[in-house]
Amino acid sequence: MIAKYSRIAAVTGLAVFKTHAALAGATDYEFKAVSAEIKNDAGSELGVRLIDNRTGKAVPGAVIFRTQLDMSPDGMDEMLAKHEAVPSSEPGVYLYKADITMAGDWALKLQAKVPGEPETVEGSVVFLAKD
Repeated sequence: MIAKYSRIAAVTGLAVFKTHAALAGATDYEFKAVSAEIKNDAGSELGVRLIDNRTGKAVPGAVIFRTQLDMSPDGMDEMLAKHEAVPSSEPGVYLYKADITMAGDWALKLQAKVPGEPETVEGSVVFLAKD
């Protein structure tokens, strides 16, 4: 009788573990700068890598549908920079060309859909623009 309950507990515990391990969330992903320093210039290139924190690997194929580039790290949220996505040859790296108009810290804020992830992944990457 005890062995029967032990097997049930073991199977139930395994099922709970498998369910927990299979559940991923938007917080399992992070955007990181390819290079944290950029040029204070028109046409500056910003690169971000989307990382799956569970594996440490870059995530290709994400659809980044909303971005904003501003100087919020320096307390100037209203200072925005025009930017546009450009093709990347490296899977999991997302590139942008931006017209940086002032030296200082710039935040690229992103929202993305990751294949197989029902939640929106959000993040912010800070770049230091230098003359």
